[in-house]
Amino acid sequence: MALAKSGGDTANNTIGESSYFTGKFHINGSLRIDGCFEGKYLKADQLYIGPKGRLKTNIEAVSVIVEGLIIGNINASSRVLLMPTAKVLGDIRTPELIIQNGVILEGRCTIANDLKSSARELIDKEYLKNRFVPNEFVESRKRA
Repeated sequence: MALAKSGGDTANNTIGESSYFTGKFHINGSLRIDGCFEGKYLKADQLYIGPKGRLKTNIEAVSVIVEGLIIGNINASSRVLLMPTAKVLGDIRTPELIIQNGVILEGRCTIANDLKSSARELIDKEYLKNRFVPNEFVESRKRA
């Protein structure tokens, strides 16, 4: 499966089913993994993990589609799609997360457009904004 690269080009970078890579991997464009990759990190624009793909690394990408197995964190600036055969052990940070029936996932998911801030900070700030507090409550807190 070829993934579309921005600009209309197609990138056909593949780690085949019987291939095994280790280390740090950074690729401009799209990458499909049907084999095994272990390392400190993997960085790509679009990343597709095939049904037989096995990764033990942290991932940074624009978009990620997973059908295989990942042990590590996923940080995607656009989208993560977990297909029915996906198995993920790690945290996911992305603005859009799609999880299909059958997925096995253990980890924390942070879904926010602003991935530079923590979701907790954004939600706390929104809660405090334009909040109505009854005067009786404020007075009772002052006396306590």
